[in-house]
Amino acid sequence: MARMAIPQLQAPIVLVHGLCGYDRISLGGWTLKDYFPGIREQLEAVGNRVLVPRLSGTRSVAERAAELKRFIDKHVSKGRVHLIGHSMGGLDSRYMITHLGMAERVVSLTTVGTPHRGTTFADWGVRNFRRLAAPLFQLLGLSYQAFLDLTTAACRQFNAAVPNVPGVRYFAVAGVCPVEWMSAPWRLPAAIVHREEGPNDGVVSLASAQWGEHTDIWQGDHLNLVNWPNRIACKQGVWDALAPDYGRILQRLADIESPSQ
Repeated sequence: MARMAIPQLQAPIVLVHGLCGYDRISLGGWTLKDYFPGIREQLEAVGNRVLVPRLSGTRSVAERAAELKRFIDKHVSKGRVHLIGHSMGGLDSRYMITHLGMAERVVSLTTVGTPHRGTTFADWGVRNFRRLAAPLFQLLGLSYQAFLDLTTAACRQFNAAVPNVPGVRYFAVAGVCPVEWMSAPWRLPAAIVHREEGPNDGVVSLASAQWGEHTDIWQGDHLNLVNWPNRIACKQGVWDALAPDYGRILQRLADIESPSQ
């Protein structure tokens, strides 16, 4: 499928990272690692205003949503925004829109690889490691609520309590990674999720990631969806064909900004 040109949107775009994420890691003015590598630059190159908050890595959805609201209030004092939330960032965004008085500030939310119905990998991790991990997190003074919030039971409760808000447009991107393109770190969680939920991106199933009016399905693992290169595909010289197409996301958002065109 041909890549779509990236349009310039009227409203700013806020890219919301997932669990254990960040905006970018810098040292001495140099960027060492970007959570959304190359995406911000692609979108800004055509005149879009792009903002990337840094939320708490492992706090609850509700706490991260409050941080996201404070960031938007600080950096976009007036007007509305488009949200693109990766993984847990999509849940944070949904909570913020529904419960923190931000529905009138948000034009759209596009979730990317978000476990709207939880992930059975979180179920497995909590079941097998909570007793060992919880004391360590407590010793370090860190919250581990995020991991609990991503379980299938927690997300069932979340969906009942956090309905979509009329007037905000909801879209999604789901990933499906063929086994031949899946690197070693994804194989265990992918197998666990596949056994219970079917095709997935290595941690979030296709069924769980679908949300809103329309869901695009992209090939790639959970991080490939936000443009982290797939090393196996790079070695085979086919990564360019698999790389995510954010022009497609933005074209849909441009269409809802100017529905008469």
